[in-house]
Amino acid sequence: MLAEKYAQEIQTILAKYPPDQRRSAVMPLLYIAQRDKMYVNREDMAEIAEILGITPTEVASIVGFYSLYYEEQKGKYHIQVCTDLPCALRGAERFMQELCSRLNIRPGETTADGLITVEPVMCLAACDKAPMFQVQSGAGLSYHENQTVESALALIEQLRSDATRKRGRDSHV
Repeated sequence: MLAEKYAQEIQTILAKYPPDQRRSAVMPLLYIAQRDKMYVNREDMAEIAEILGITPTEVASIVGFYSLYYEEQKGKYHIQVCTDLPCALRGAERFMQELCSRLNIRPGETTADGLITVEPVMCLAACDKAPMFQVQSGAGLSYHENQTVESALALIEQLRSDATRKRGRDSHV
């Protein structure tokens, strides 16, 4: 399915690697697989493994290791709050707890509308700007530093508004 839907893009990626190093394309291919639905299922991993000549277990190990890949469906927008020790000392854990409380979820859960997942992650390389988080969506990553719960909630409302607007456009096509 990936090979059919994204044939040209996959070929462009594979062309960047020598034939004996195709396995190095695993992360870009995972990105393609995850872009539409925001997670990589077992079928996608098996297809990527076949394309690259590696085992599905090798692909799954990459998905399991990196915090930007998901094996199960979560929200359309993943808010990943850095809770590493330096950020925690600047209030990141308290920030995440309050944000989740205001969204009526626990860390790692998704809001009732299915749009927002909030989860802790380790080190986003902005310790001096905590509380901070990154938002992962089909459009990529965006970083938000020196946050308050109110500024994060304002961003979430903007994301919800954008999703509603996009759904309206898509239903008119």
